[in-house]
Amino acid sequence: MDSAPMSIDTPSMSLPPGFLDELRTRTSLSQVVGRKVMWDTRKSNQGKGDMWAPCPFHQEKSASFHVDDRKGFYYCFGCHAKGDAISFVCESENVGFMEAVEILAREAGMPMPARDPQAAQKADRRSQLSEVMEQALRFFRMQLRTGAASEARGYLERRGLKQEVQDRFELGFAPAGWQNLWEHLRGQGVAEELILAAGLAKPSDKGRAPYDVFRNRIMFPIRDGRGRAIAFGGRAMDPRDNAKYLNSPETELFDKGRNLYNHAPAREAAGKGQPLIVAEGYMDVIALSEAGFEASVAPLGTAVTEHQIALLWRIADEPVIALDGDKAGLRAAYRVIDTALPLLVPGKGLRFALMPEGQDPDDLLRAKGPQAVKAVLDQALPMVQLLWRRETEGKVFDSPERKAALDATLRDVIKRIQHPDLRHHYGDEIKDLRWQLFRGRRAGTSGSGSSGGFSGGSSQYSPFRSGKRTQKWGQAVPIAPSAAAKSSLLVAAGEAAETRLREDVILAVLLRYPALMAEFETPLESLPCEDPSHAALRSLLLSGITDDPETLQDEAMQRIGPEALDSLLAARHVAVVPCLRHFGDTELARLTVAEEFAKIAAQAGLVAELAEALEDMESLADEALTWRLGQAAQARNQAVMNRSEDDVEFDVGANGARMDKEERSAFDALLQQIRFSKGQN
Repeated sequence: MDSAPMSIDTPSMSLPPGFLDELRTRTSLSQVVGRKVMWDTRKSNQGKGDMWAPCPFHQEKSASFHVDDRKGFYYCFGCHAKGDAISFVCESENVGFMEAVEILAREAGMPMPARDPQAAQKADRRSQLSEVMEQALRFFRMQLRTGAASEARGYLERRGLKQEVQDRFELGFAPAGWQNLWEHLRGQGVAEELILAAGLAKPSDKGRAPYDVFRNRIMFPIRDGRGRAIAFGGRAMDPRDNAKYLNSPETELFDKGRNLYNHAPAREAAGKGQPLIVAEGYMDVIALSEAGFEASVAPLGTAVTEHQIALLWRIADEPVIALDGDKAGLRAAYRVIDTALPLLVPGKGLRFALMPEGQDPDDLLRAKGPQAVKAVLDQALPMVQLLWRRETEGKVFDSPERKAALDATLRDVIKRIQHPDLRHHYGDEIKDLRWQLFRGRRAGTSGSGSSGGFSGGSSQYSPFRSGKRTQKWGQAVPIAPSAAAKSSLLVAAGEAAETRLREDVILAVLLRYPALMAEFETPLESLPCEDPSHAALRSLLLSGITDDPETLQDEAMQRIGPEALDSLLAARHVAVVPCLRHFGDTELARLTVAEEFAKIAAQAGLVAELAEALEDMESLADEALTWRLGQAAQARNQAVMNRSEDDVEFDVGANGARMDKEERSAFDALLQQIRFSKGQN
């Protein structure tokens, strides 16, 4: 079946280059066709974009009309109608090409570009360059069969590439002379400027005729996702050549960071359920494809780019990066991680299959066969595990400073993830891995345990069951921290740390008194919860999974891990809360939670008022503004005041400071007693 779409860029379109490709990318063909047909649910596989229905263009009852949503084309096995979204709208709506483009652009939210009188000329030029590339491809293929290519053919045979494989991948050979391709193309009437623009020749700086870019090399044609020849890669036959592999320079047709080798065949194979594999080079891709791993691609002489990752995700949700099993391969994998982190979204990720030391996929295939490669692919690591390996492998974390440095590095890395849910889940995974790394050390040595790193605080006390370190609510609290430890969090983070500490108390109390959730559900939903552990516990409480505190304890450990839970509940500002130390006083727990929510709300109100006031002050500052700030500050101070102080009566001293009347009376009585004792002596 012909997989090429019917809609072809023609000069009459008068659209800028790339517009139609972008439109096809944004358009779901199954949605467009779905307005006209009734899908056969038994035959269709929506998850793979493989849809079947009776043909809308001729009368039939069987589902012979096929839509490949991933490739963006349709085909009817009855009437042989075929095309893409544009041609479907043309035929089904009885409209012209440009009107169909406008319909789809409007639905995709793409503004139609202004009519560009140069667009037709640009499209025509690209067509001319594509034809020049096809002529060069035919020349290289013909040269591989000549006597000059005997060494190249011997190399390919030694690598196990039989004639049918060479034909399938259209391999060729560039002779050793300086102007073989140039003279061939000029003899075919190709303009000099087109040969240079296609990246097949370079101008001489010695005043001579241009010379061939590729000389004495095995040639690998590079086609884009629509099957058009856009570039070449060449492997040098001379071991003394400075560049073992050489790619075409970037041209009007070729952007090496936006294309993949073997793109179209791999996309088709992935659509049939094969895993998408990203190898390092041409030979790896060919070897993998011939071994049954047909959905294999490679970047084009550069590190994997953002655009290539986007291309991979359009083919498969979780491509497998299969790199060489050496330090260079591992460094390449780490570069892919750094590129991919800001791009991650739910459902789109990467896995990493590391070949045995010193081997690439081709080596492993020849040494142990396809089953060995499959075993490595089956054990591919999620990206978070390779990220953890990068930050911990070969390092020793035998001091608090080194552990803190690890925490800081990982926090910075995770912050690069844009999607909040993914950031949260990456944080959870990192916590679990950190717990596993330090668990043995903590159990075996004193004072070398881990705090959990991402929750703040550390302790050997846990009110939750955690292995053999089970303790009950209300038991002894940790040893009092030093003055530096007391002040470090608040000094470092200021008001944000204050809110976080209050969140600690709220979550800890509600975990122990889940029956209060009915009363505090609304304010809990609006709690900031910047910390991933806090967000996870908030979600747990809001789910209403149980009112049993012990069951809730177990579920909380599953959600954030025992280490993080230890850190939360054993922190001093939580462990000293009366309703937690002496369980059973529900009314005191209610007052505690209500007070903390009030303090957070008051602080947030003050911050908002200050921000608004700063804007107002730039244009107008008057007594009303001063009064507003005073009221906000007073509300905040009143909320922060301990509830036990609310009913205290005060005197005002000579210096303006407030003094508790009862405390002042007791102090005066003590002074009188001292004076009386002195008088008797």
